[in-house]
Amino acid sequence: MSDDKNKHIDAELVRSLADILNDTDLTEIEVERGDLKIKVKREVTVAAAPIQYAAAPAPVAHAAPAAAPAAPMAADATTIVARSGEEVKSPMVGTAYLQPAPGSDPFIKTGDKVKKGQTLLIVEAMKTMNPIQAPRDGVVAEILVGDAQPVEFGEALVVLEA
Repeated sequence: MSDDKNKHIDAELVRSLADILNDTDLTEIEVERGDLKIKVKREVTVAAAPIQYAAAPAPVAHAAPAAAPAAPMAADATTIVARSGEEVKSPMVGTAYLQPAPGSDPFIKTGDKVKKGQTLLIVEAMKTMNPIQAPRDGVVAEILVGDAQPVEFGEALVVLEA
């Protein structure tokens, strides 16, 4: 009986997730609700992926002109080695926002000192605003995403240094 319920929920949720993929140009969404886990992926051609990622960091280029465009295209191991400090990663697929409301001051700027638990930015997922908090005290070394930029699960958002 629970299988029938899950099948009904699956179809509705999968359609909703597929719509989000199409609306945001994301390549993957994963959702967990209790025992139910759904992952929706879309294949991307090799030529299309770099265009999407190379254009996205442009708003942050003033922070690190050479590193920002190259980092998203690099392998994860290379990215970790290339940056000093701790990367704060996105816990979900969604859209990153650097300020609490359009036109207001950003949560953080490069060089700001932050405290553990302080909101660094927001990731919107399925119409829910999720604050991304500093895992520890530190200094914002680099902001790796632009405002209103789509982000993937596990994508580095901010680099904190001691």
